[in-house]
Amino acid sequence: MPSPVSADHPAAQPPGRGSVEALITQTRRLKGDVDAVRRDTRSDGADPEERWQRALYDLALHQLEDLDAHLAQLRDGPVAESPEPVEAPALRPAPLTAPGGSLLSRVGSAEWNLLTDEATWSGELYQILGLDPDAPALTLDELPSLVLEEDRPKLTAMVTDCLVDGKPIDGEFRVLRPEGSVRAVHMMGEPVLGADGGTASMWAVLRDVSELRRCRRTVHETRDSMQRQRRQEQTEHRIAAELQEAVLPPWRGSLRLPHQGPRTLDLAARRLPAATATPLGGDWYDALELSDGDTLLSVGDLTGHGVAVASGMAMLLGAVRGMALSGSRPGELLGTLNQLLDATVQPALGSAVCCRYRPETHTLVWAQAGHPAPLLYRDGMGRLLNAPDGVLLGATSGAAYGQAEETLRPGDLLLLHTDGLVPGHTPSAAVDRLLDLAPRFDAARTAQDCVRTVIEEFGGAGREDDACVLVAKVTA
Repeated sequence: MPSPVSADHPAAQPPGRGSVEALITQTRRLKGDVDAVRRDTRSDGADPEERWQRALYDLALHQLEDLDAHLAQLRDGPVAESPEPVEAPALRPAPLTAPGGSLLSRVGSAEWNLLTDEATWSGELYQILGLDPDAPALTLDELPSLVLEEDRPKLTAMVTDCLVDGKPIDGEFRVLRPEGSVRAVHMMGEPVLGADGGTASMWAVLRDVSELRRCRRTVHETRDSMQRQRRQEQTEHRIAAELQEAVLPPWRGSLRLPHQGPRTLDLAARRLPAATATPLGGDWYDALELSDGDTLLSVGDLTGHGVAVASGMAMLLGAVRGMALSGSRPGELLGTLNQLLDATVQPALGSAVCCRYRPETHTLVWAQAGHPAPLLYRDGMGRLLNAPDGVLLGATSGAAYGQAEETLRPGDLLLLHTDGLVPGHTPSAAVDRLLDLAPRFDAARTAQDCVRTVIEEFGGAGREDDACVLVAKVTA
């Protein structure tokens, strides 16, 4: 009797999505061809050649079905649960050839003669079960000794149905090899009837499907893990967005300060979200009217992303407002923020610029902590203000922050921003791009018009991080 051909051959490296589609099409076409030939093969005769030929066709169909399912897994990858774009780690397809085996499994054959109690095995079956090929083949009564205890009832039921009711065998069970490894085996077989119509023997082909099951399990576990991570990231993104929305200034559009008396500042601001699926960062902007008639302007950025960073940003912004209302000057305010970050349980770095504007004297006093300096636009020209000393918040204990003073005029325009406003440029190149907007700002009527200009120029694709811009126009 011919022995089934071993299919233990290395497979190709994982193809791309287009190649996977082509492989799926070829696999399904081949399945149809094999099935057509299989249907034309007799299965009720006593000729062993025909019997084993049909068995090989059955095995070929199982191999192709398994390969089709695995290719579909590689093509589809993790199932998206929400249209909301959230970055997630890339899924790397499991290789078609796994260490220690191949998805195209090793196949062995066996026949058990019930009249003589003899068993005949192919060499491949000995290799699958990890047995010495010189040892006698196990009988049907001895075969369950290799099977895991919880799978023995399944094997017993399949063999009983085959021998008693003449049903074909088609099922899986796990075997424990002598060296201790566990292998998954797929068994297919049929009874062979004698002249009296009774069962004379049983033949079977057994396929080692361990690597295929391992790869399927790996793909499923990876998909489940990625789906859990995606749900967690979506929840964190929502919480961070709600927290950011709650703590940023409630005003939208333009704001004119002070609320009472002559309004000396026309204000507008905007947060520009990242164009990618990056989680929310710690950028903020603020404008606050103080009890003595001054106005506090601030922008800042806490490094990192996610809920923890949004919470830290809320803490910093609350501290800025509280200290400003208590009368702290910009340099003192940043020094206190530095101590606050330095004392937190989770170390963090931040940058900020704080400006205090006194309308009576048109005086702007400001300080910075490792942050881009404000830009001043006047008479259709722009320039970068000379920055006083100031290191990043949280970088060193006891840091001192200098202050600078600038006298403004009616019609002047001040622009404060966070890093990332001009994507893809160095800080100096970004400043040049912003200064080039001076003629357009000079023609704009309001601060809101200027913010719209910034959005038109820099609000498109390519931004990898959040950014904020605040514009203050001196009106009187």
